[in-house]
Amino acid sequence: MSAVRLVPSFLVAIILLFLALPIVVVFVLSLSSAAYLTFPPPAFGLRWYKAYFADSNWLDATWLSLWVAAAVVVLSTALGTLAAIGIARLPRPVRIVTTALVLSPLVMPGIIVAIGVYYAFSRYGLIGSPIGIVLAHTCLAVPFVVTSVSASLAGIDPRLEHAALSLGATPCATLWQVTLPLIRPGVLVGALFAFITSFDEVIVALFLSGSGAVTLPRRMWDDLRFQLNPTIAAVSTLTIILTALLLATAQLMRRRAKQSKNDEG
Repeated sequence: MSAVRLVPSFLVAIILLFLALPIVVVFVLSLSSAAYLTFPPPAFGLRWYKAYFADSNWLDATWLSLWVAAAVVVLSTALGTLAAIGIARLPRPVRIVTTALVLSPLVMPGIIVAIGVYYAFSRYGLIGSPIGIVLAHTCLAVPFVVTSVSASLAGIDPRLEHAALSLGATPCATLWQVTLPLIRPGVLVGALFAFITSFDEVIVALFLSGSGAVTLPRRMWDDLRFQLNPTIAAVSTLTIILTALLLATAQLMRRRAKQSKNDEG
């Protein structure tokens, strides 16, 4: 019986190892002392991490990606939260159609979205502008916020809002003092996913960045095509670590929100 139980665990371990192996290889390559991507490395060191922090092109792309992601978090969190609250109050047939439209960027191929955004933004001179990338990434990030906030809204008692309204609170006061505190974990998780979506996005950035708004993923793409030295492995490792920390934070928030609901129940 014990051997039978070990089989699923062994299969899960093999699958996890298969998924994690490329990340491990990238991490090892980032510590290589060789001038080219060589595996296994002849020696180890921090040469390529130092090269990254000493290169203004890499740093400028990183700061631009952080700035764009921060702006996307603000816009997508505000729009996505309001959209989720509005959708929750629609009649069921309308709610289904509206939800499908809002979440459509998640199911559409990225290249199709990028082409459509490129042709729409080119009319207004937004190609090569950070503003254009912010607006495009906001469109991609809003569905994640809507999904997260909608899940939080499904877990609150609507009678709390009705009670606040019956006691004389205005709709805006009810939203600010009752609804938002109850769905705060979902809003924060949505904001984290919005940041990750913008910071790691490359397809739309390839179409919109031009030469004046090169984000970090676009810079990595160019490096893969024209240079291909181990600096990109160091940048990839730092990006993976940042993304993993944000995902872990989002998971921790979800667990705490679930635990608090269980304690209240």
